[in-house]
Amino acid sequence: MRKFLYSIASLIVLGSCAGGGSTAGTDVDAAVAAVDNVIMTRRSIRQYKDQEISRETLQAIADAGINAPNGQGRQAYEVRIVRDPQPGGEGPQFRGLFKGAPYVAFIAADTSYDMSHVDCGLLGENMILAAWARGIGSCCLAQPVRLMKGTPECRPFLDSLDFSEGYELLYCIAFGYPAEEPDARPRKAEKVRIIE
Repeated sequence: MRKFLYSIASLIVLGSCAGGGSTAGTDVDAAVAAVDNVIMTRRSIRQYKDQEISRETLQAIADAGINAPNGQGRQAYEVRIVRDPQPGGEGPQFRGLFKGAPYVAFIAADTSYDMSHVDCGLLGENMILAAWARGIGSCCLAQPVRLMKGTPECRPFLDSLDFSEGYELLYCIAFGYPAEEPDARPRKAEKVRIIE
């Protein structure tokens, strides 16, 4: 909880710095610290409180998503944010499908553009970080999409998302206020090399 509260405090500082348009060193340092803190404290959340997210907050998260970089300005994605989705499948594999999150964003990629998956990933990351900055946890989920696509009973739900023709559901993101504080998982620094 302490890390999370620090994250919120850092964003308040960032907000106060952003308004003036100043590029003084301390303002830049505060902005960098706030952004870094949101990125480094974010965790995948799989347990959520039974607490509503306001429509205004959901819209702000969505706005952050669509302001992500995207190839050729195409915004090669569509997003549907659904309250308490019920996909229609039965059986144990459908229990806890969305981790009990009150809202789930379903993200579809434009199949006519070969880099649309990149656009979808950038959009999702912006949404995840914007949510975390507001005290809302998230978890990227691919298994529900695989399961729903392979289950005929889920077809009506998938159709109800009303994606445009040529768009295919790629993944989803669960959103809700965290009911857990998971530790960071180790990262392999050797995955990145700087070549000069």
